[in-house]
Amino acid sequence: MTETPFKIAVSDQDLDLLKKKLDLARFPDELEDVGRDYGAPLKDIQRLVAHWKDGYDWRKHEAQLNEELPQFTRDIEVEGFGPLNVHYVHKKSSTGTAIPLLFVHGWPGSFLEVRKILPLLVEESPEHPSFHVVAIGLPGYGFSEAPKKRGFAIDQYAEISHKLMLALGYNEYVTQGGDWGAIITRTISAKYGGKHSKAWHTNFPVTAPPHPWNRPGLFLQYLVTRLTPAEKAGLERTQWFRTEGRGYFMEQSTQPQTLGYGLADSPAGLLGWIYEKLVNWTDDYPWTDDEVLTWISIYWFSRAGPAASVRIYYEYMKAGADFGGPAVRVPTGYSFFPKELVALPRYWLRGKHVVFESQHESGGHFAAYERPKELVGDLRKMFGKGGPAFGAVASHNGFKL
Repeated sequence: MTETPFKIAVSDQDLDLLKKKLDLARFPDELEDVGRDYGAPLKDIQRLVAHWKDGYDWRKHEAQLNEELPQFTRDIEVEGFGPLNVHYVHKKSSTGTAIPLLFVHGWPGSFLEVRKILPLLVEESPEHPSFHVVAIGLPGYGFSEAPKKRGFAIDQYAEISHKLMLALGYNEYVTQGGDWGAIITRTISAKYGGKHSKAWHTNFPVTAPPHPWNRPGLFLQYLVTRLTPAEKAGLERTQWFRTEGRGYFMEQSTQPQTLGYGLADSPAGLLGWIYEKLVNWTDDYPWTDDEVLTWISIYWFSRAGPAASVRIYYEYMKAGADFGGPAVRVPTGYSFFPKELVALPRYWLRGKHVVFESQHESGGHFAAYERPKELVGDLRKMFGKGGPAFGAVASHNGFKL
């Protein structure tokens, strides 16, 4: 499991092919005055395609990513799947006793999501803890190798992430994630908690709803508890997502290969598929065209191709989806952002291992990218002096000795 330094280096041939495909893009028609009701607006996609083809400078952004993010690859053995070559970002704080933190992204994200929080997390200060940060590129995403066999599900993503931390010398560590990263880091906490995974924080707090049979105590509390305006708005957001925003989930979890042909062959199609989520899933985040195209370009130039990234949905459902589990018995922290896709009342998620909660006034699904200061602030409070998870990693409390 030798570590190899990595720099993003897209070939000139791949850049030329992208330009040719963008030249040949064929757009659908659009009804009058529909806004975003039917999906990504035609004018937005036409503008972005034109900029991607003639204005956007990938080489500039490639160089910036390489300068900002210390990147590496190494082979990690996954039981039943053999070794996979994994790409990751690894940056240590100048504080030797900084807290080892594993950051895990989701879909349609990538290792890019760590970009804004990385300098804040490694920052040294007597006022807050510092972190050694590892941001894994999940297999099938970005520049990580994709599995070749079926059945690579959440347990396997958890296994490879955990083994990466061990390979880097972090026998004890904490985790943070949103989207699939939340499901994966929760599984890490359940499988490797106590001995290795010492605490868990997520900005995607999800659980099973109150039910008279499965969660009778919570169901009775739900019947007699008056929801706050923020909680009502959260449940309305959740209902919107389930009825109007979740079609992608059904396709990716049932027929990912069929969808993959369009994602792999058409950059305009890939752009439309992901751009819709970047806008709908954030809280009025002011995306620039270059930001969007850098995000999408990582998918287009990914090692396995963009189709590989959506198979996690299929494998998750086939393995028996459980958004309420597994049970975690390590200190747990939740950050609540109002435009998250599933925004549940906080009391639905409370338990004896939940030691930290933070409610924010704004922010959506991509908290690390939309609200980096707020997310890092929550981690500093949770793991800082006087915080409920201070000293979770006994030998690395985040402060200079």
